[in-house]
Amino acid sequence: MSKLTAILLSLCLFAAGAAPAAAAPAPGGEKPKLVLVVVVDQFRYDYLTRFRASYTSGLARVIAGGAVFTNAHYEHFPTVTAVGHSVVLSGAMPAVSGIVGNEWYDRELARQVTSVYDPKTQLLGGEPNRAGASPRRLLVSTLGDELKLGGGGDSKVYSVSSKDRAAIMMVGHMADGAFWFDPATGNFASSTFYFPDMPAWAKAFNQSRAADQWLGKEWWPMADSGPRPAKPFAKLPATPGKAYYDGLERTPWSNDLLVMFAERILAEEKLGQRSGTDLLAVSFSCNDRIGHAVGPHSPEVADLSVQTDRTLGRLLDFVDRSVGLKRTLVLVTADHGVAPLPEQMQASKMPGGRISEKAVHETVERALVAAYGEGNWVVGYSGPAPYLNYDLIRRKNLKLAEVQETAAAAVRRMDHIARVYTGEQMRNGHLSMDMVGQRIANGAHFQRGTDLVVVAEPNWLFEDRGTSHGTPYNYDTHVPVVLMGAGIRPGVYHQRIVVNDVAPTLATLLGIEVPGGASGRALAEILTGGLPASGN
Repeated sequence: MSKLTAILLSLCLFAAGAAPAAAAPAPGGEKPKLVLVVVVDQFRYDYLTRFRASYTSGLARVIAGGAVFTNAHYEHFPTVTAVGHSVVLSGAMPAVSGIVGNEWYDRELARQVTSVYDPKTQLLGGEPNRAGASPRRLLVSTLGDELKLGGGGDSKVYSVSSKDRAAIMMVGHMADGAFWFDPATGNFASSTFYFPDMPAWAKAFNQSRAADQWLGKEWWPMADSGPRPAKPFAKLPATPGKAYYDGLERTPWSNDLLVMFAERILAEEKLGQRSGTDLLAVSFSCNDRIGHAVGPHSPEVADLSVQTDRTLGRLLDFVDRSVGLKRTLVLVTADHGVAPLPEQMQASKMPGGRISEKAVHETVERALVAAYGEGNWVVGYSGPAPYLNYDLIRRKNLKLAEVQETAAAAVRRMDHIARVYTGEQMRNGHLSMDMVGQRIANGAHFQRGTDLVVVAEPNWLFEDRGTSHGTPYNYDTHVPVVLMGAGIRPGVYHQRIVVNDVAPTLATLLGIEVPGGASGRALAEILTGGLPASGN
């Protein structure tokens, strides 16, 4: 029996022994009072099994009491934070949602923009005189939007994360508030998109300087997460300021701070204690920041995963006391996975290495100059992929498809480049529709996408240090999906699903409309049957 098989078998036995045969219904057959969504940034599926023996709190609780999907994948490219968080509660592929990356080149504005860039808003609670952010670039509805539309205004929808794009993309357009951490000030911030001023309770939280309680602290691993290293994983500055707050976001204490703020939202807004069904989405971001630096097989990630279990446990305990977990639907998932460190792969005689992103850029520019003469051929990039200068192409009376193919042919000749598709190829459906091609097609939004899609070979990264994600390969797409609560049949489910299935499943359980762009299905195999009671 393989090690992984043994782990999965123990998961099944643990769930069977610790969880009831079916979830208890909400009191009086009512709809759930709260939907709690927890997204752990860069939490690969194998973190759920590899560190299972050390989980004793939150992750252990949802594994034992929930429906655990062992083969849940994202079916889009690129697998990055903004896209993943948009999929979780909209169910929409980037080709439909318009969220094609963390950032992209906006041809109308002639500038690089983030997924939440909105100069019409102002930042609240954070660094003064900065633009805010909003979900206006998201073209579809989310579960929170449908909950508010279908509930006659009785539902409240909030989110919190360290990242603005994570908080905003989870809850969509009609949210009552989205909050994120501002490392310039150590405050939780928001935007005038949601309200003209920060709520009084949020101001009070910031004024309490909760973020400063770890000044000068050292991050050592927990006793049950691995051997004690010779030195701490991190040591925070002893004085508040940007260096301290940046450092805080690279320790597990960042997630603890998020939970403290989430608890304040629950208490002050009385989520789950009113007539309607409310939604709170929490995204743990430090897992991504730490994981980029050290890779998925590091002792830091092992300890962080165990600490995430404990932090999630504290949040579930608070929800149980304030709302009741029997009255709560819980989702735990991730926005993407991550690649192994290329150097570790090479040491293990596995394929892998690094490709210079700058070299790809220079290859594109040299090829176009050689073919068509001097000019500013590229106006923007998303990673290695270019946005071409359409004005220059028109002035030279060239065909866009030919220019794209000239650039693509040059990049294809580079070592360790697996595939290069042009925008015209994707527009006309000329892709190899295998796993990789289908995921690329699902990410192709023709107004916002790049002119080339560049995919390296597996385990080859465009970063010069650390590791990353964003590829169509399984180490970036395979994530946990665990659902727990009334109407959900606990157990371990091995069938392949897509994360896009989550939003339709939650909508079915809540008796509301499925978000408009969702491409997934309701996971009927985990539903105990019957329609939810009407009314909010």
